Amino acid sequence: MSEPLRGASAPSLHPAVRLCEIDKRFGAVQANRGVSLAVAEGTVHGIVGENGAGKSTLMAILYGYYQADGGHIEVRGDRVSISNSHQAIALGIGMVHQHFMLVDTLSCLDNVMLGAEPSFWLKPGAKTVRAGLQKLMIDTGLQVRLDALVGELPVGELQRLEILKALYRGARILILDEPTAVLTPQETLQLFDTLRKLRSLGTTIIIITHKLKEVMALCDAVTVMRAGQVIKTCAIASTNPEDLAEAMVGRKVNLGRTAGAAKPGADLRLSADGISLRNEQGVAVLSDIKLRLQAGEIVGVAGVSGNGQSELLEVLSGMHAPDAGELQLAGQKFTAANWLNPSRARELKVAHVPEDRHVCGMVMSFPAWETAALGYQQQYASKPLAWGMDQQRMRSLTREMQERFDVRPRDENLGSSKFSGGNQQKLILAREIGQAPTVLLVGQPTRGVDIGAIEFIHNQLRALRDAGCAVLLVSSELDEILALADRVIVMNGGRITGELGIDQCDEKSLGLLMAAQASEAAEAAA
Repeated sequence: MSEPLRGASAPSLHPAVRLCEIDKRFGAVQANRGVSLAVAEGTVHGIVGENGAGKSTLMAILYGYYQADGGHIEVRGDRVSISNSHQAIALGIGMVHQHFMLVDTLSCLDNVMLGAEPSFWLKPGAKTVRAGLQKLMIDTGLQVRLDALVGELPVGELQRLEILKALYRGARILILDEPTAVLTPQETLQLFDTLRKLRSLGTTIIIITHKLKEVMALCDAVTVMRAGQVIKTCAIASTNPEDLAEAMVGRKVNLGRTAGAAKPGADLRLSADGISLRNEQGVAVLSDIKLRLQAGEIVGVAGVSGNGQSELLEVLSGMHAPDAGELQLAGQKFTAANWLNPSRARELKVAHVPEDRHVCGMVMSFPAWETAALGYQQQYASKPLAWGMDQQRMRSLTREMQERFDVRPRDENLGSSKFSGGNQQKLILAREIGQAPTVLLVGQPTRGVDIGAIEFIHNQLRALRDAGCAVLLVSSELDEILALADRVIVMNGGRITGELGIDQCDEKSLGLLMAAQASEAAEAAA
């Protein structure tokens, strides 16, 4: 372990990191092509680009996961060879991955020690590690419960643990891959405060992200990558989100509201009344929810994550039955004692894009053609062998989905886990939208998705609405709610704390409702 952070380092004559003419190829795919990049010491440097632009590959080369086919790396002015992560760590480079590298059944303390035990004798070693971590927590403001099991911790605390683990192992150059992809807005603000503190202590921070507002709020400089190449590098003070978006995609991008207005039909597609639900601990997570969805409208559900939005989607899609309440759907009535299930929901033309695509939307080991059929496999029954599946038809339709929704690469046999997050999301949307649903329940549709794919997904949701579908959209991104919704309901503590037409909505009024200050929000809207 290196010495704990003590204060900002003196200005360096050399960049903390310089990548020079880096090339990397995976078979026929050129992931990095002559990439050169310099990161100033003691700064926060953003790397942005679409999925597949080569950002993560470049940082994986810096951290020793991959070796470049050409070019070289300099760390603080010295040319170095990094053939594995142990060498990177020895050079003071740490990396926090989007999917945390932690063991759920071990404590936080044990996770930090794992692979970096200070001595053969674990008990005295644990005391040394604990003392070092406690000093780091005081220096940085990163607080974790060292004796808690990792599997029992919220995601924000897990991320703090990953950062502490890297710092304890001596990281003075810290790479963060999509650090806010799974964080609530409050956790994101806390993370940014921490990163600013680390910067003030002399740590160099490199952030891979899709979120341009966060780049503008946090970074000192930014590099844009496209198709494996650097398009531009500039100081944050000399750019703006619109210019960065255009550099990322190669054309102008519109993520705001479109000119066309919704035209809700008279058909009531879904009606929920008095929906209430308690979790396994007996805590009320939904309380007396009343909701109406008309044909041809997008209803946005805003709120800080963890206020009942996830449970609402799960109840309406049939994944869980509520403790009380009624649901009217396609002329049928469901009660808490006789609730619908996901299979019945699909029969009634209710499609569902889950919030967590990895857990509920796909089987990661399945090829794309199997993921594209999940939940609708009865449509592919072979004749006359009803228990068989018409795999040729499944593959053919998957190729059509990939073409229509621009899923890259166009390979129906590629494993689902091998696609980028944005392309996984587009495949799930293609599957659900392709069924021509009358109701679409969609949670966090663009989480972890690049800016070009966000624009595409937004356009698909608007097109579905204009075709007469009723869309219920749950998103933690207020910009997304304001861009897509025709009216907005806000949830807090498992309750609906208010509803506003889109012409009454702005971040202030929604924020007040999200904090359950409904009367103030009504005054602000008026």
